[in-house]
Amino acid sequence: MNVTNILGMNITTKLDQEIWHNMQQPGAYEWWYFDAEDKATGISFVLIWFSGFPFSPYYTSHYEKWKRSKKAPPLPANYSGFSFQLYEYGSEILNFIREGSQELFESSGSDIGVRFENNRFTYDALKDEYVLDIDFLFPVRKKKVTAALRFKPSQRIRYEKKDANNADNVAQHQWLLCVPKAEVTGTIRIVETQHDSVRTLLINARGYHDHNLGTMPMQEYISQWYWGRAFSERYNLIYYMIFFKNNNYNPLTLILLQDNTDENVIVYDSLDFKENQLKRGLFAPLHSMSITLDNDAIRLHIHHHKVLDAGPFYLRFGSNITFERKNKEAEEITGISEFLNPQRLQSKAMRFFTKSRIWRDGTQSIMYSAYNTFKSALDWNNR
Repeated sequence: MNVTNILGMNITTKLDQEIWHNMQQPGAYEWWYFDAEDKATGISFVLIWFSGFPFSPYYTSHYEKWKRSKKAPPLPANYSGFSFQLYEYGSEILNFIREGSQELFESSGSDIGVRFENNRFTYDALKDEYVLDIDFLFPVRKKKVTAALRFKPSQRIRYEKKDANNADNVAQHQWLLCVPKAEVTGTIRIVETQHDSVRTLLINARGYHDHNLGTMPMQEYISQWYWGRAFSERYNLIYYMIFFKNNNYNPLTLILLQDNTDENVIVYDSLDFKENQLKRGLFAPLHSMSITLDNDAIRLHIHHHKVLDAGPFYLRFGSNITFERKNKEAEEITGISEFLNPQRLQSKAMRFFTKSRIWRDGTQSIMYSAYNTFKSALDWNNR
């Protein structure tokens, strides 16, 4: 099924949009994102399946070559992938990103679910839960990882927002807010293949799931992307902001807030934005350690207190969030935030360094081997 009816920067919560859209356009992308955080044990993780890996230097290079010659366009499914990041008390334990051609990817296009190699997720409609089965080797780090996880939605909402920029004659992208909050259970098993030691993690966490897709490369129309989510006993909060390369287009800004005492959901989608404490890393993009979103009804302040993961175009943070509504006391909540600068994908130098993180099937990468040899040495020294 080819997507022909997704216009502009749209937000939806419709479950039928969870299916694989099998987009054929050069530069198109689609991903399914799951994360979870167990504050009692300090364990958190992120899993993503891709069809059209938008951050792949291999995909970007093929796309740019096609634009110059108009020959041999890249097929998104030939740049499919799977990634799994695992953290303990904010320190990285695993950072696995595997990419390959369409033979490694499978989805029916009618049922919700995706497989990349032996890593898959399915949706059980009767139980209204997502079942994740993970099984991969990480040879360069001498590990084997298996996991059996269940994401049970504890919150679903109904919300639609259509892009009004340029009468919808804009680039096409869709954010499907599938599961704002989930109860996550299961196990993660890590085998050190060099000496057969095994570590098993029992997971009892709170999680989140969404699904993004677009019909052209992100770097051609998005300048900055902010997202975050946080949970407390009383509140669930998600914020989302996209700024466009075309300064004449209005940015997309959103705060979703649920009060668990009455399950009432409030969406604020017209907000002012301010950045503070700008920083730049050696390979990290220019980013803010503090941002503020506000209007007459709410003021949200996000402080990125810990970098969990960093790359040439991407940052993931542990964040402290304070929000204050009119005539109510300020509330504090902690969560996870992300920042993305797709423009950095256009840099050939940054693409070279990005290859150090991605294991492309059938491709030898000196950067990948060197980076993971260095990381393995750090892991050994830190034991």
